[in-house]
Amino acid sequence: MKAAPAYPVISVRNLSKSYPLRSWWGGKADVFRAVEDVSFEIRPGETLGLVGESGSGKSTIGRAVTMLNPPTSGTIAFEGIDLARLSPQALCRTRARIQTVFQDPYAALNPRMSAGAYVAEAFRLHRPDMARSERREAVASLFARVGLDPHFLGRYPHQFSGGQRQRICIARAIALKPSFIVADEPIAALDVSIQAQVVNLLQDLQDDLGLSYLFISHDLRMVRYLCHRVAVLWRGRIVELAESDRLYEDPRHPYTRRLLAAVPLPDPAAERARLAARETTNPAPGRPGDLVEVGPGHWVAADPLPEETDR
Repeated sequence: MKAAPAYPVISVRNLSKSYPLRSWWGGKADVFRAVEDVSFEIRPGETLGLVGESGSGKSTIGRAVTMLNPPTSGTIAFEGIDLARLSPQALCRTRARIQTVFQDPYAALNPRMSAGAYVAEAFRLHRPDMARSERREAVASLFARVGLDPHFLGRYPHQFSGGQRQRICIARAIALKPSFIVADEPIAALDVSIQAQVVNLLQDLQDDLGLSYLFISHDLRMVRYLCHRVAVLWRGRIVELAESDRLYEDPRHPYTRRLLAAVPLPDPAAERARLAARETTNPAPGRPGDLVEVGPGHWVAADPLPEETDR
């Protein structure tokens, strides 16, 4: 992959998200800390993969970064601008350059709107000066860009396959020429062959448009193929962050090793050797919770082992 520029398009600092829990019998209400003290940067043209088990807080981070579900604390800077300090009008304008592709394309689409109208809605909201003929021409061009027949503009979501629906969602996401897209498990609901097509489409669009992605996924092999860097999330905290090849070839945190070990290798001898080589010591010295740089760009949390920690 091409080396990404050095300056960030998205800078997240000490992001935390908590949810209040119901108070029983008049007692003091507690809070659930879904995400704690998460920091990372994404440079122009770069893809950062976010991996972790279900419930680790991946989607919570994705929604917080786009301000769909604002964080409890911390800062999110888009191209140097703190999103929390923007007025509602300014945030609406900025959102044109920050888009999301959701996991379930059918749920993301409005069943009462045609595919063409769904994509054209972005222009109606952010480009009200566009004439109807211009909108239709722009939507047809977007359909062709993502590999859909422009003659399908009048069809409704139930008339498309899962892969085609996701392509419609991608067309909507790139309609306003964003610079940053959160892809929240965009291939999880698709067949394996269709997954490869959608990932290749995302990569082609990145090369052509200079997009930056936060790619959230359970598919560790696809993450390695697509992403420049990978952040491993465990219980709402990043425990390891490194370049993709470095993290897969030399995982340092015990949770990262176990996550990678969950993907079976086709070679039984290599699988046995990998399991025998798993270490059970703390990955890095330091205060629990701190990220320690153990190599160039390779950060590891100085934590006790997952099974020894009771949250």
